[in-house]
This record gives sequence, C-alpha cells and structure tokens, in this order.
Amino acid sequence: MAEAHQAVAFQFTITPEGIDLHLSYQALNQIYLSGLRSWKKRISRIKNRIIKGVYPASPSSWLFVVIAILATMYMQSDPSMGLITKIRETIEAIEVLSLSAQGQTVLSVLLFSTLLWLSLILALRFCLKLLLSYHRWMFELHGRISTKTKVWATLVRLLSSRKPLLYSYQTSLPHLPVPSIKDTLERYLESVKPLLDVAGFQRMTRLAAEFEKSLGNRLQKYLKLKALWATNYVSDWWEEYVYLRSRSPIMVNSNYYGMDFLYVTPTATQAARAGNTITALFLYRRKVNREELNPSRIPGTVIPLCAAQCERMFNTTRMPGEETDVLQHWQDSEFVAVYHRGRYFRLWVYRAGRLLSPREIQYQIQRILDDPSPPSPGEDKLGALTAGNRTPWAQVRKQFFSSGVNKRSLDCIEKAAFFVTLDDQEEGMMGENPSVNLDRYAKSLLHGKCYDRWFDKSLSVVVYKNGKNGLNAEHSWADAPIVAHLWEFTLATDAFHLGYTADGNCRGEIEHSLPPPQRLSWDIPLQTHVSESLAVAQALADDVDCHVFPFREFGKGRIKKMKMSPDSFVQLALQLAYYRDRGTFCLTYEASMTRLFREGRTETVRSSSNESCAFVLALEAGEVIEHCRKLFRKASEKHQNLYRLAMTGSGIDRHLFCLYVVSKYLGVESPFLKEVLSEPWRLSTSQTPVQQMELFDLVNHPEFISLGGGFGPVADDGYGVSYIIMGEEMINFHVSCKHSCTETDSHKFGSQISQAMMDLMTLLNPDFKEATKANPDKRS
Repeated sequence: MAEAHQAVAFQFTITPEGIDLHLSYQALNQIYLSGLRSWKKRISRIKNRIIKGVYPASPSSWLFVVIAILATMYMQSDPSMGLITKIRETIEAIEVLSLSAQGQTVLSVLLFSTLLWLSLILALRFCLKLLLSYHRWMFELHGRISTKTKVWATLVRLLSSRKPLLYSYQTSLPHLPVPSIKDTLERYLESVKPLLDVAGFQRMTRLAAEFEKSLGNRLQKYLKLKALWATNYVSDWWEEYVYLRSRSPIMVNSNYYGMDFLYVTPTATQAARAGNTITALFLYRRKVNREELNPSRIPGTVIPLCAAQCERMFNTTRMPGEETDVLQHWQDSEFVAVYHRGRYFRLWVYRAGRLLSPREIQYQIQRILDDPSPPSPGEDKLGALTAGNRTPWAQVRKQFFSSGVNKRSLDCIEKAAFFVTLDDQEEGMMGENPSVNLDRYAKSLLHGKCYDRWFDKSLSVVVYKNGKNGLNAEHSWADAPIVAHLWEFTLATDAFHLGYTADGNCRGEIEHSLPPPQRLSWDIPLQTHVSESLAVAQALADDVDCHVFPFREFGKGRIKKMKMSPDSFVQLALQLAYYRDRGTFCLTYEASMTRLFREGRTETVRSSSNESCAFVLALEAGEVIEHCRKLFRKASEKHQNLYRLAMTGSGIDRHLFCLYVVSKYLGVESPFLKEVLSEPWRLSTSQTPVQQMELFDLVNHPEFISLGGGFGPVADDGYGVSYIIMGEEMINFHVSCKHSCTETDSHKFGSQISQAMMDLMTLLNPDFKEATKANPDKRS
C-alpha cells in the first residue's frame, strides 16, 4: 500500500503561470506513519541487540560499575591497580583532547569502568556457557539428584534470574560436540543387531572395523576442524543436503501439517476465522520481532533451548534451483498472499503503520470471497509448480518469471509474510462418518488439490468454507516444535483472546475506506509445464493413505502413575504394533531435538533396540507376565537413555551423515557409510510436544483440544507416525503410508497401535482391562 500512496502523494501540472503542485495530505500522512513504524522497529532492534548483547548482565549494570569505581576513587583508593592512571596519562598525551585534570580523571574512570564491565559480561557469559554444557543431570534418576547437580542448578538459576529476550541465550549455548568414531560405531552396531541375521551382522561389524581403521579417522579430523570453525557442524549441511538439494517434490515428501481444534470450530464464518487467524499470526510475528517471547526451555527446568529457527518463520520462501534450492528471507512484509478459486491476491494487513483489526481483515477477506472475476488463463493451477519436481520448476521460473508482470506477481507471493488459501471445501470431524472425514481433512492439509497451496512458502494457512483451519509448513527452515509453538499461540489467541461476536464475526471497527485487495496479474504461456508438474504431484497425492484418530482410553496421566515415560510407552507400543502388522522389526526413526546446542536441530533416536525387540518377542510368545513386565521396563529405560544421548550430542546418525558429506567433498568412497546412509526407515515417528499448555484451559474447556499434526511416509513401504500427547487423558495419532504398497494400510496399523497401547497398559496394570469394560463410554 505504501508504494501506491507514494505514487499519488503529489501531482503537478505545468501551466503558463508556472507549476501547479497538488498535495494529497492523507497519502503523505500515511507515508509518514508507515515510515514512523519502520523507524520504531529499527530502534527496537537496536535496543534488543544491546540488551541481549550484555546478557546475563543488564545495561543498567554499567552505571553501577561506574558509580562503584568513582566511590572507591573518592575514598582515595585505586581499584584499578594503576590502570586508571595509565589511561589518564594516555589521554594527556592526546593533544586533541583539551580536558581539565578533573575531566581527564572522569574520562579515565569511565573508560576503565566500561572495560571492566565488558570483561565481567564476558566472564558471566563464559560461566553460563560452561554451566549449560553440563548434561549429566539428564541421566540421573528422579529423586536421586547428586549434590553436584543441585549446585549446578542453583548456579544456572542465579545466572538466568534476569528476564531474557527470545535470543538472549544464543551466545551462551554450547556448540554441538563431535562424538568419537569408536562410540558412534559401537552404538550403530548395537542398534542394527536385532535387525540383521548373524551373517549380516558379522558383515556390518567387519565393514565398521575397516572404516574405523582406515578412512574414519581421516574424515573425523576434517569434521573436528569444521566443529572448531562453525557454530554447528551439522545444521548447515543438514539443511542443504537433506532438504534444499532434494529434487523430488516437497509436497508430502518434506512439508508437514498442523490441524485445528478437534471438537470445536470457534466460528462457522470463513472470512471471520481467516481474520482472527491472520491477526493472531501477525501478533506472534510481532512478538518474535520484538523478542518478547520467552525462550523455550526443557519442560520443568530453567535450561534454555536454541531459538535460531524462529528467525526465518515469516517472510520466507524456498526458491527452486536446478541443483539446489535457496531459502530467501526478507526483513519485513506488510501483506499476505491469498488464493481463492484459482485467483491470487495481495492483501495488505497494515495501513498507515498500524495492523488492521480482525474485523477489517475479515472485511477484506470477504471482498475476496465475493469477487466474481474468473482466473486468468493458466492462473488457477499455477501453484502445482511448487508441488512437482524441483528442477522443472526452477527452469520454468527462470524462463517465465524473471521479468515483467509474472515477476512482479511472483514477488508478491514470495515476499508475503505467509500464504493463505481460502478453501471452498468443508473439512473436520463432522457428518455421519467423522473418522473418514478426519482422514480427508489430514490429506487436504498435507497436499490439498496439489495446486491450491504454495508449498514453497514457510507457512501456508488454510481456512475452509465451514470455518475450520489448518497449516502446511515447509520443512527446511525449521522443525515441527517451532511451528507447533506458533500454532498453539494462534489457536489460543484466536479462540480465547480475540474471540467473536454472537453472530460469529470478528470484533473491532471497520474503516470502510480501505482499498480492496490487489488482484495479481499473470501472463502464463506455460500450461504444459504446469500440467506436467500437476501430474507428478497428483500421482503422489493419490498414493498417500492417511488415518488420524484420537486415542481416548488413557493418556500420560495413567502412564506416569505406572512410573513410565509416556514417550517410551508410545514408542514400545509402536514397536509391538509394527511387529504384529509385518511380522518383523525394522529400522525406526524417532526425531529428537538437539536445541540444547547453538543452532541445533534434530537427531535420530533408533527406537528399535535389543531390549525392545526382546520384550516384543517375549510378549508375543506368551511368556510369564512378570518376566514380560521386567523386559518392558528395561526396554523403556533403554529408550529413555537413547533419547538422552541423542539430545546431548551423542547420537549416531548426524555424526555418520556428516562423515559421509566429508567423504564426498574429499572424493573418497566408503562402503560402510554408503550402506548406512541407504538403509530405509520403514517406521518414521515423531512426537509433537505441547509447549504452552497454560494457553489452554482444558479443565474448564476440555473441548478445546488440538489434533496436532502429521507428515507423509518416509519409505515407500513404510509408515509415518506422528503423535501428540494432549492433557492427561488423550493421545492423538496421525498415521500415513502409501496405497501402492500392498503391505501397508494406515487404518489397519492404527488399529494395531490402539490395541498395542491397551495391551501394554493391561500388562502394567491388570485391573485396567476390567475398569475399561466397566466404563465403555470413554471410548466413544
């Protein structure tokens, strides 16, 4: 909007009497207010840089140091041990500074105090970094905390006592350590032992030994050199080689989704729901920009997690390249891109430097919904280019979108804060067959019609005709917990803070002079290219089999009463379900975070262990219950230990991945690494953590339960399983696989998961089965 106002802010005509200047004071006022907002943001950024730059101290502590030094000087004492005198002598030698003796003394004290203050800040930050490098606390048993850990926790609390900004801890977080080759190979061999026969395991042991003796140590040296130089030795390669260099479609294969509330829809008015959702997202962006969000922490502790992934949450697009894609991030954006019935619009959400009210955004959205204009030729399915293979999209973009009207319109989409789809379908758990409709809802968020989402955008919000909403997120810039945190805030702000009027509309006033949303124009002589990308995407979408179901029999409350980790319980249930489904075990991927370290992302927990396999085999063989129970607890403890190792930088897969990348740079081949990196993950799992439970009052409003989110299958013959532990009494599961594999079925596997969960709880508590029979309503 600022560009438009700038164009009409003043006009002039040349007459015989001279130049007649016409000023539009309203337009000039809006330009002034927009500029004022921009300067306020710059000043806020500078202020935040100073505050987080001196953390864990505060800017005001400088004044305290100055006063303390001046006070000691006044008492005829020199705390600097002669340094102030030397500074004063240096000042005297500078002829340009003609200061009195008193002025020279004050300036010397100020300089010394500032140097002392900066030294203290560096010392405090170094101490905090050392404290945050201690991870043994994670391996100690609950209730048996050592004295060393108690002292450590007290010191961390003392150094973290001042309220931090979002990025205050970044420079104090430790770097991800490089594990030793020997430890990684030992853990790897232990993880594959239950999955291989004797001959296969002996072969892998031999390959690992040859790798360690020959190439391994050479690659390790290069990796340690990178770890000394880089902030994180994994993250940049992980982003580039796992995500950006992939040439297959990111739809289904990479992007993931988040769902709305399970039981309620705050309003059935599509424009109103879009108005509140867009407002909530911009309020979150404002908190990120101002760094007003509290840094995420390990639940129940003061241990901070890396917040680097928040930086590219908004105003970010994945741009296609012929060999590798590029993540492009812009500092700011005052508009969103909107898609409705084959047409693209630019919707400004700021006017004269202020964020439009939810009611005003609803008004603008309704204008788009009421717009009767048809799509221009080729416009309706243009988004399919982002859903197909990456190289053709890069070539088309270079050929047809490098200049002219196409470039201007594409820039509007790529530079938007995020993408919004106004879907003309109705979705959610509704109708006579809510289970089937829930599955359709998941597929809609995962891939839609393959052309009505812009899969390259960091965030694509979908608002359905019946008011239901959802989210599709591009994966390369951040992992699911970051997006989940955003989505929790959005849902809670929409339902509990912004709210709706009695007739389902947004609250707030409307300025009816708002200019209408801008329709984007295109000149698209490339229908053949669009059709080819759409065919690839449609085949992929049609092959995806999704099943979403809430497990209501029990939740983490009952699991914790059995003195077990809820995550370990679910993972062992998945192992049991997979064995019953396929009659064998498989390499299992569970995503764990490494955000205890700076710029950390994820590590793999190999959930299929010797202990878990031994337990499943014993249970299925009908062995004595007490023996099975002991194996169950042993397997759970093993899984927890594997998870802790992954979180603290002692995982297996990221280390081997980076060694493989180094080998490629050096142009050497490793049969061991090649085989390890080609092993299929037939069971890929991930827990979506609830991070802001305080936003949802499940006691008074139990219906406001989120469904969580999910992702597509990683292997063609495997399953993708996402789960979210909601409150104390529910766990929501998202299962995906492919129709083209005759051995996988998401509904069948979902039933196996439910039965495995029930069987494991019955094993721990035999009375549970009888209690369930006595209360059959809980299953409905």
